[in-house]
Amino acid sequence: MKSIRKVSKFEYEIPRQDSMNVPAKIFASEKIFKAIQKDKTIEQIKNVAKLPGILKFAFAMPDAHQGYGFPIGGVAGFDKKSGVISPGGVGYDINCGVKVLKTNLSKNQILKNQTQVMESIFRKIPSGVGRGSRFQITKNELDKLLIQGAKYIVEKGFGIPEDYLLTEEEGCLKNANPKKVSERAIKRGIGQLGTLGAGNHFLEFQYVDEIFDKKVAEVFGIKKNQVLIMVHCGSRGLGHQVASDYIQKMEKEFGIKNLSDRELINAPINSQLGKDYFGAMACAANFGFANRQLISHWIREEMQYIFPKIKVTTLYDVAHNIAKFENHKINGKEKEILIMRKGATRAFGKNRKEIPKIYQKVGQPVILPGSMGTSSYILVGTDKSEEISFSSTAHGAGRILSRGEALRNLKGEQIKKELNNQNIQVKSGNIKSLAEEAPQVYKDIEEVVKISHERGIAKKVAKLKPLIVIKG
Repeated sequence: MKSIRKVSKFEYEIPRQDSMNVPAKIFASEKIFKAIQKDKTIEQIKNVAKLPGILKFAFAMPDAHQGYGFPIGGVAGFDKKSGVISPGGVGYDINCGVKVLKTNLSKNQILKNQTQVMESIFRKIPSGVGRGSRFQITKNELDKLLIQGAKYIVEKGFGIPEDYLLTEEEGCLKNANPKKVSERAIKRGIGQLGTLGAGNHFLEFQYVDEIFDKKVAEVFGIKKNQVLIMVHCGSRGLGHQVASDYIQKMEKEFGIKNLSDRELINAPINSQLGKDYFGAMACAANFGFANRQLISHWIREEMQYIFPKIKVTTLYDVAHNIAKFENHKINGKEKEILIMRKGATRAFGKNRKEIPKIYQKVGQPVILPGSMGTSSYILVGTDKSEEISFSSTAHGAGRILSRGEALRNLKGEQIKKELNNQNIQVKSGNIKSLAEEAPQVYKDIEEVVKISHERGIAKKVAKLKPLIVIKG
């Protein structure tokens, strides 16, 4: 701890020491920095800095907390020739991410129909551990989906082209290889498309409470009191099994004796096993994009029964747990490198060809969900994030209590009552999950957003407040 230097108001640096190949950087206020010292975040980000081929820094975002391998909120870039790829740098819930839908409804229209909307959507969208979907697909069709992602779902009639065009990577990670996905992963995922799952996954109806940047908000198509719908979920059992499979394969082929943390088991990017993992991981990522797309289509469908004149369009869809090849400046020269973001959001600034044309003049939409019952935020990516964080920022509030601690100290019934008293309707398949995901279990989203905004790794556009919360 003595070696950690505070280099700016919201930035701490751990210089190279021991076998670290690069320094580590933590984006945090004093309040957040105290919180992350309570778990293994600092130790984990130092271990990430020891991985072969890592470039510039190992980064911890403002919502960082202990995870598997990388801390959640961990970001790192790797040289394609000398670097490695690690399932611990992506996570088990591959392409857990968030899609935000815009509507032409106002806050009051939802308040007048709050219970009906909640019950209808809860019935329509399966949620909870192991919950299956009414969407049936053959193995051959699933292989196509794993290659094409959200586009495959849209072309089957479940959405419109703008849905995948307004998605990170247009809803399709390249180099996906279904042959590298195990039969067990296929069996776990094939019946789960269009399902939320459990844990911190959710579906929320929110309204725009405050606009901070009118120009960007206008480009994004959002205004005060407008109702937005946020969908947070990932690749379900398929992604989890892909991670498990390749952790075992990497341990068998490369062993763990040279690792500072066995959870950082990895393979060289250019090794056959590294390529195999990337191909399988890309399939899981595409499953995640397709999953959020199918859920979004069903929401659109169900809402049209309640509000016949409703319009539901996509604002943006971002991934949180993913590895991708991106171009970034290294020593002043643009270079294609592998970026691993674990519980972090891509935050490209203006004129990046990777973001939709309609957003290129302002930057990429960045979505930061809060904890259940608190505010969420829409931000915009910046040129500065390219310079200082590999175009990355936080992905949410970040836990401060484990699920076990939450269950020991909180009661789901009480959390539901507290939310209802705030005029927020909440529905969950398991009342215990409300305790696990209570607002007090997470860091202060206002503090996390403040760090991102003032350090310039993503700038505030709009503040959202919840009206309806649906949990797994």
